[in-house]
Amino acid sequence: MSEAPYEEVDALPVLAEAPVLAEPVRSGGAVVARQAATVAATGFVAGAVTVAAVKAAGVRRSRRRAKKRSQLVNVVASRSFLVDVHLLGSRD
Repeated sequence: MSEAPYEEVDALPVLAEAPVLAEPVRSGGAVVARQAATVAATGFVAGAVTVAAVKAAGVRRSRRRAKKRSQLVNVVASRSFLVDVHLLGSRD
């Protein structure tokens, strides 16, 4: 008779304590969805307020600028550049 490559054991597990039923994990999906909706709504309202403020300020400014432009030199072209300045210390 040949031996099997594994040993078969007939046993029952012994628990150290009384079994405690685990509570189901509550999904935070509803909370996350509510937070995302709140952030989106807040961002939309803030953007709308900003657009309204810029439009209101732009009407007043454009009248003043029109008067100043007629008095200034004729501008042929305009360029704007983003400048990033870094102040470096010595390597000593």
